Amino acid sequence: MYKISNIINSQSFDKLKVEKLVKTDVFEILSISLEKESIFPEHTSPTDAQLIVLEGEIDFHIDGKTFRLNEHQHFNFPKEMVHWVEAKENSKFLIVR
Repeated sequence: MYKISNIINSQSFDKLKVEKLVKTDVFEILSISLEKESIFPEHTSPTDAQLIVLEGEIDFHIDGKTFRLNEHQHFNFPKEMVHWVEAKENSKFLIVR
């Protein structure tokens, strides 16, 4: 019933790593690690999403704009909008959608 996981803590910085932490009928949580200067290529989200930066610094590119996001910041974005992410330093963030 209760479970403790260390996936986020043990996730390495080796280019792009994506781990699915939770998936239910209602939402999913993805843990993403992105090595400095690595790119999470263009993609879309099937639902509106929330991004939470756990550590590091990323540039989030969407709709012709770039948003610099740092540790402990939260960013929301709409479904089906093409976006991509670039790590300015080793970074970890969560996607809740």
